[in-house]
Amino acid sequence: MLAPAPDRPAPPRPALPRPSGPLLFARYAYGPNRLGLCGPDDATALFGEATSGGDERHVRELARGFEGAYPYLELIARANGVADPLSAAVVEAYWLGGPLVEQVTPNELGESIRARFRPRLRHATYEDLRGAAPAGAKPVHAFHVLDVFPKVGLMRSEQADRVVETMDRCRVRWGRVLERTGDDLVVRAVPLRLVDGKLALGEPQVERVTAFRDGLGFIADVAPGNIVSIHWDWACDVLDSATLNRLVATTRRELEVANRTI
Repeated sequence: MLAPAPDRPAPPRPALPRPSGPLLFARYAYGPNRLGLCGPDDATALFGEATSGGDERHVRELARGFEGAYPYLELIARANGVADPLSAAVVEAYWLGGPLVEQVTPNELGESIRARFRPRLRHATYEDLRGAAPAGAKPVHAFHVLDVFPKVGLMRSEQADRVVETMDRCRVRWGRVLERTGDDLVVRAVPLRLVDGKLALGEPQVERVTAFRDGLGFIADVAPGNIVSIHWDWACDVLDSATLNRLVATTRRELEVANRTI
């Protein structure tokens, strides 16, 4: 059974300048990149540019090397007539969901799935994945994590618990801040679980995530009660109520689509 969103409305977020699209991309890409999981090997640059508001040109070059994320950004931008795949609206839509992804038709997503994944999958697995687009999937990060990831052969018996744990860290999730301890935040976050063979959101649990490195991070003036987005073990942003609701709704939809074929 899907867990509800956090139990109280998020307080107003701090009045901070919003990052540009490339720097917003760097915030969310940093967590897996620092672990060597995706993108070019330059986590130091991603962190430096995202925390200093620095050289967007360098981030743009790095972003093109994220073979998982960048084609989705291009697809969202193309479907909305946006020239820049790294515009802030496109980047936010990919990581968190939003109106821009609704403009991507099932045929457009289906063609993207065919071009990217057909050569890598067995016929039956590809047919399962191809069915995600007409079933309601959208080109968001949650789709890639919840539907593409388990179909590359990792969602199997003895590996299942380990894979679900990895998927939980990889998806963008949300957590309510309880306290700050040094460079870390203690949050109450909603985990991913495997229940009766299906993916589901569990009851909120307390965990510790990193928000700063030597005092530098992607957020500022975070306070208890704020809701933060989390990618792997890093806090990426403070979410207002509308953005939180989009992320929750996007996650729930992609869970329903993924569970068709698990």
